[in-house]
This record gives sequence, structure tokens and C-alpha cells, in this order.
Amino acid sequence: MRAVTSKALGPTLGMYSHGMVAPAGEIVVVAGQVGMDRSGRLIAPGDVAAQTRQAFENVRAVLEAAGSGMSQVVRFQTFLTHAADIDGFMRARRDVFPAYFPDSVYPPNTILVVSRLVQPELLVEIEAMAVKPAAGRGPEAPPPGRKRAGRPRAARSSGRRQTSRRRG
Repeated sequence: MRAVTSKALGPTLGMYSHGMVAPAGEIVVVAGQVGMDRSGRLIAPGDVAAQTRQAFENVRAVLEAAGSGMSQVVRFQTFLTHAADIDGFMRARRDVFPAYFPDSVYPPNTILVVSRLVQPELLVEIEAMAVKPAAGRGPEAPPPGRKRAGRPRAARSSGRRQTSRRRG
């Protein structure tokens, strides 16, 4: 992933990038995640920071289930139910982002304040878009100069179509 900046823009207003360029791969779209644990129990009613931390953990869990991860996120979209909760949301991001993004390159994030979420006690919802690295491009790829273990690579094609004969 590579953050995009422009000399035509001022600095960002927080822990995000103006844009992100991702290598080829499959797109992983994560539906809005909220501050509920795996049993469906609301985490810390009334505490936007705690709900934000749980929502990010839920995003991470979905990404990992898809074969991706937080370091492959190219965009977040955040919904808050109160403008007064922006500071608590930002505080929670400062708490969790260093572990998710150790290189301090943060994906773009758009924050929207909405009148409510699907349940009135939910204070934050976070959507994500990430890239699942193409085969051979992710963390499982061998370091440069080392060959991948496993099946030997097939010989290059001569460009001629191969025909197969069925044995009867």
C-alpha cells in the first residue's frame, strides 16, 4: 500500500491519508461493524471510544477471515451518531492504530454524523475496503531471490496450442 499526497492539499486533519494506492488483488468489502462482541452483546453502552475499539477489532476479524488484514485497508468510512463523539472516536483510533498500522501510513477515512444507527444504543459504525493480495504478493510470498517451496513451476509455453488425446 502506498499513501497518496498532493502538494495542492494541506496536511490531513488526523490519522488518515488523502488517498491510497493498492497493488492488484481482490477487493474485500467489510460491512459496517459496530461495538458488539462475538456473542452480540453491546460493549460499553454510552462509551464511543470503547465501541470504536471493538468495531475496529470486528473489522480486523472480517478482513482476516477473508485472507486480508488491516495493513491492506485502502479506505474506512465511519458513521457517528453525535458530533460530540468525534473526539472519543479520534482518541480510540490513537489507541489502536499504532498496532494496526506500525508504519504510520493510515488509510483514508470519511466521518459522517448520522441521526442514528440500526439500534439506538450504537454510537459508531465502521465500514472498510481492503485488498486481498494477489497470489504470490502477500506476506506468504518468499523474499526476493528465494524460490517458493512446493510444486515446480511449469515450463513456459511455446505459444502453440496443446491438444490432448483421450485414451479409450
